[in-house]
Amino acid sequence: MTVSAPGTPEPQPAIPASSVEQLRKDGNELFKCGDYEGALTAYTQALGLGGTSQDQAILHRNRAACHLKLEDYDKAETEASKAIEKDGGDVKALYRRSQALEKLGRLDQAVLDLQRCVSLEPKNKVFQEALRNIGGQIQEKVRYMSSTDAKVEQMFQILLDPQEKGTEKKQKASQNLVVLAREGAGAEKIFRSNGVQLLQRLLDTGETDLMLAALRTLVGICSEHQSRTVATLSVLGTRRVVSILGVENQAVSLAACHLLQVMFDALKEGVKKGFRGKEGAIIVDPTRELKVLISNLLELLTEVGVSGQGRDNALTLLIKMVPRKSLKDPNNSLTLWVIDQGLKRILEVGGSVQEPPGELTVTANSRMSASILLSKLFDDLKCDAERENFHRLCENYIKSWFEDQGMAGKLRAIQTVSCLLQGPCDAGNRALELSGVMESVIALCASEREEEQLVAVEALIHAAGKAKRASFITANGVSLLKDLYKRSEKDSIRIRALVGLCKLGSAGGTDFSMKQFAEGSTLKLAKQCRKWLCNDQIDAGTRRWAVEGLAYLTFDADVKEEFVGDEDALKALFQLSRSEERAVLFAVASALVNCTNSYDCEEPDPKMVELAKYAKQHVPEQHPKDKPSFVRARVKKLLAAGVVSAMTCMVKTESPVLTNSCRELLSRVFLALVEEAEDRGTVVAQGGGKALLPLALEGTDVGQTKAAQALAKLTITSNPEMTFPGERIYEVVRPLVSLLHLNCTGLQNFEALMALTNLAGINERLRQKILKEKAVPMVEGYMFEEHEMIRRAATECMCNLAMSKEVQDLFEAEGNDRLKLLVLYSGEDDELLRRAAAGGLAMLTSMRPSLCSRIPQVTTHWLEILQALLLSPNQELQHRGAVVVLNMVEASREIASTLMESEMLEILSVLAKGKEDPVTRVATACLGKAVEYGLIKPNQDGE
Repeated sequence: MTVSAPGTPEPQPAIPASSVEQLRKDGNELFKCGDYEGALTAYTQALGLGGTSQDQAILHRNRAACHLKLEDYDKAETEASKAIEKDGGDVKALYRRSQALEKLGRLDQAVLDLQRCVSLEPKNKVFQEALRNIGGQIQEKVRYMSSTDAKVEQMFQILLDPQEKGTEKKQKASQNLVVLAREGAGAEKIFRSNGVQLLQRLLDTGETDLMLAALRTLVGICSEHQSRTVATLSVLGTRRVVSILGVENQAVSLAACHLLQVMFDALKEGVKKGFRGKEGAIIVDPTRELKVLISNLLELLTEVGVSGQGRDNALTLLIKMVPRKSLKDPNNSLTLWVIDQGLKRILEVGGSVQEPPGELTVTANSRMSASILLSKLFDDLKCDAERENFHRLCENYIKSWFEDQGMAGKLRAIQTVSCLLQGPCDAGNRALELSGVMESVIALCASEREEEQLVAVEALIHAAGKAKRASFITANGVSLLKDLYKRSEKDSIRIRALVGLCKLGSAGGTDFSMKQFAEGSTLKLAKQCRKWLCNDQIDAGTRRWAVEGLAYLTFDADVKEEFVGDEDALKALFQLSRSEERAVLFAVASALVNCTNSYDCEEPDPKMVELAKYAKQHVPEQHPKDKPSFVRARVKKLLAAGVVSAMTCMVKTESPVLTNSCRELLSRVFLALVEEAEDRGTVVAQGGGKALLPLALEGTDVGQTKAAQALAKLTITSNPEMTFPGERIYEVVRPLVSLLHLNCTGLQNFEALMALTNLAGINERLRQKILKEKAVPMVEGYMFEEHEMIRRAATECMCNLAMSKEVQDLFEAEGNDRLKLLVLYSGEDDELLRRAAAGGLAMLTSMRPSLCSRIPQVTTHWLEILQALLLSPNQELQHRGAVVVLNMVEASREIASTLMESEMLEILSVLAKGKEDPVTRVATACLGKAVEYGLIKPNQDGE
């Protein structure tokens, strides 16, 4: 079956040439009147009727003229080129293509077309003037590029002049250089003006402002340009660029981190595209450059003298660079190479101690970043042999420190085990089983030295939750931790011991019947955690452990109630989430998930519950304070305390600690916060809409789905243009379309359809975005759904999408039942479904009159359905039905005759006599058209 091009009717046999000529004349008239869209439609219809090669050339060049007026220069060039293919001497087509090329900035090609025009019509003054103008533009561009060369040279002179130190002139020059590098032509000009060598001199000055300007300019030079990236690394030296990460100045280190990320992306893209840069030049295999870059980052991890911030940035880059983006990609060779070359270096950072400072300077986030990198590397392995190699390397490293390095070595080994337990816990579990490791942990818990106790207690805490075969931790851990909590004089030890107790005490989760501690003990632990959390005299690193404790204890509904009722504790929690202590994010998110009950919880089958009771099996019980009314009250308190602002700041965090799992927790909380329509305004006002977008586009599948559903709820009940201002509204479409997939729930399908309906009614660009995301086939599928609300929502969505030409083409195409479905739905009992379907019919018959003649063909009940719409007590249904009838009457005298010969004439006559309203006006117009056709006569009063 041959499918016609979009917007082009199927060719019909035996169409006289005069039809093509008439349509062309109609188009010309519309063009003269300024109706360029209408003219374009007329020329397109004429093209669809065939015609001679000369006719087609004229129609294509006329379409090019329309596109020029509509400022769609790409399409104008395409249409003019088609005309030139049909007739190489078509001077008008050549001129129009030159106009389009000029607007697109392709002046060299535009000149060639104009020169051809002048050669064909040497006396044409319009062509001569156009050629002079474009020649002037080219000369101006040459002058500009020459002046840009001079400007670049002048900027570098100012920046490298020692006499200009700290002046406003120097600051402005650095800003201009960065701005110029952001443009493709500017970046190329700097690069070709010996810019990289000059930027190297700026880096060598050691001045913060000059180094920042140089690094930001290099970002522009290397961005999406592989060959310039390789050349830049060759001039500066990979080692030199990586070493800038390790400087003490945080801003410079971050700028270097950004540059290295841009360089990595450019090199990686080159690997995918067969070693071709953006400019198409073939260069050396970038795989080698990638490995050199990563090798230098791995070496930086264990270099003495590197700042803690620099080490963290290096870990962040490795987390982003090394593991596969998708497990569907079969190539994990980079991960295997990093494990073989650098696993020991990563473990060295993970096993370092912050207090007292060791050989390596680390921050509070370094060990957590190392854990995340180890976890991602382990998850990227594909087979048991690869995982076994990972285990072997970890165990050998731990043994090397544990066996022959004294107490310092044992501490390093235990700290490394803790790092593994927080990351790839399978590797951590195996490390715990190494001879003497667990015994040393237990023994060091009783040490008199604080640093030894800290390492041991933290290891015990991590082991309590992860060690599968070390069951004696659970059996003996409570008494040991209680003893530490009661007897230690140091808050740092007591708070960690408390977290261990919290972790062991929360083993029953939300099951009210599984109490680990005596009545009231859990509340006492939570009260102490809140007390430490609110004590701003304690450092953030120690207060983080109080949040860890609450993350476990908030499984208990009594603890939840007290916690959300404590305004000071919530305020302290949100302040801590905004602090530099990034490792607290997961614990904060976990506590919020527990307080909002946004974890997954399946309702047990009553029959299975009865069976379990009969068999004397344990049956989970819900806490009375976990009922919906209590949860809603807790959500209100969290909103009042400013939870949305805090979570928005958490989402913005540029840190590896914001893992996909952490994103999922935040998505769950957001979905709980927008459950009630009355709360959605508060969420939007505090920036929740903006924060949900990245959560819906990146993370776990569950997290993305939850965030997308929250976006749908906001889009349904609020004005999308205010909720997602500017370009942000277009980013909402993809998450919403993802909810239409069959693996989503019926509620998610319904809410997505409702949200897309709202978006589709705003403007054509949004409708095009929805079409681009391939939503139309899925919407059509849901129009056949058994559930009436989903079916209705899909029909409403299609009604709004029908304003787009592409959707109209689908309805107009031969051999489909789309129109039939709308007609039949217009006669359903469900009034809301009828309204949606009738609205779609009214719009389609207005936009595409050809559909009017097909309505009588789709079902024998078409007349009854239209009559029922006009007789409906609902005025909106009446109006939509009347518009459909009017469109049909105006489309064809034959259809009008059929309608007037039926009871429709009587119905329209009654409606036309009613009080003045939209229905009366449309009914009167129908009768007026019938009079015009001579099908009926006006009555004696002329009505």
